[in-house]
Amino acid sequence: MSEQPSRYTRSFSGMGGALLVTVLFVLAFVTWRGIFREENDETTTPVDWQASVQLAEQADFAVVHPRELPAGWTATSVDLAAGDDPSWGMGVLTADGKFIGIRQEDSASVDDLVETYVDEDAEQGEDATIASDVTDTWQTWSDDGGDHGYSTEVDDQALLVFGSAPVADLETYVGLLTG
Repeated sequence: MSEQPSRYTRSFSGMGGALLVTVLFVLAFVTWRGIFREENDETTTPVDWQASVQLAEQADFAVVHPRELPAGWTATSVDLAAGDDPSWGMGVLTADGKFIGIRQEDSASVDDLVETYVDEDAEQGEDATIASDVTDTWQTWSDDGGDHGYSTEVDDQALLVFGSAPVADLETYVGLLTG
């Protein structure tokens, strides 16, 4: 018994028709998926930053933190590491959705924090006087992209408040700091 492969007619119009059917199927699927897709929820989940502050205090790590957040502001992240190399960080979104962060580290210098969280090429401005429980004199920093920072040292630890929020919001945040 000799078996020969089946032969069928191949044509350019047949291949074009198959391609057209495939494209129509993909477009129908994308349209169907778009109609029945749930809206992406862009809301942020708040974090309990006060609990992290209490935990740090129990570990004898005095973190600099705001007394409270202004109405509409939301803490969105907390980073706490105690031990031999303690560090603290918190991210906040203002009522307008602009970011403000605070970073306090024992093993880093202010320059290191500015390079990491503001910009490698951030320029130091004139010192600012902002009343807070931490200090009244803050070094200022800015970059070409619109980020700003306020820094100082607290008990030989570098402290930086930074973000893309307007300067007035950053200064409000700095004024709320206590330690």
